Amino acid sequence: MDISISHRKRTLLKVIVLGDSGVGKTSLMNQYVYKKFTQQYKATIGADFVTKELLVDDKLVTLQIWDTAGQERFHSLGAAFYRGADCCVLVYDVNIHKTFDTLSNWHADFLKQADTENPDAFPFVLLGNKIDVDGGNSRRVTEKKARDWCASRGNIPYFETSAKESYNVDDAFLCVAKVASENEHELDIYFRGISEAPSEAVEQGSGCAC
Repeated sequence: MDISISHRKRTLLKVIVLGDSGVGKTSLMNQYVYKKFTQQYKATIGADFVTKELLVDDKLVTLQIWDTAGQERFHSLGAAFYRGADCCVLVYDVNIHKTFDTLSNWHADFLKQADTENPDAFPFVLLGNKIDVDGGNSRRVTEKKARDWCASRGNIPYFETSAKESYNVDDAFLCVAKVASENEHELDIYFRGISEAPSEAVEQGSGCAC
């Protein structure tokens, strides 16, 4: 059997997902990558990542999405995981005001530990999650308040999401891929083997609401 070596330029985008414990970071990632949702809550220990391949403006990119622990005791791990990031996704629960109040801390902590070259221009995306809970009647943080927070920090793109209902999840991460690609670290990846489709699903997209 002939084995060929094909060379294709692919862009690897490292994305860090931050927010308090229980806001749905892992659920959002699992819904986006695997189209799965579970009601069982299991706290993330340390950090883990998943990957998703997609097309953005006819360019093949691989999102490497890092899921980090929300507990205070894991914050010291931040620097090691944050470095080299192309985008940071901040997540809060629209039904719990405290998770919104801590966003400024997450934002500042990331910029401090990631040691980015240009902190003022580093791309963030904010997700207000769990909008499906109690039909919206339990909501504590208004959309206007969230958008005002984003505007005060350089017009960060904002999406309201439901990992459970898969609402706005794909659109949000497409936007993440687009803003991250402007801050990219390109890699040449060599694929050894017979020509075949990538194992990950390839998602076509060209626009986002950001």
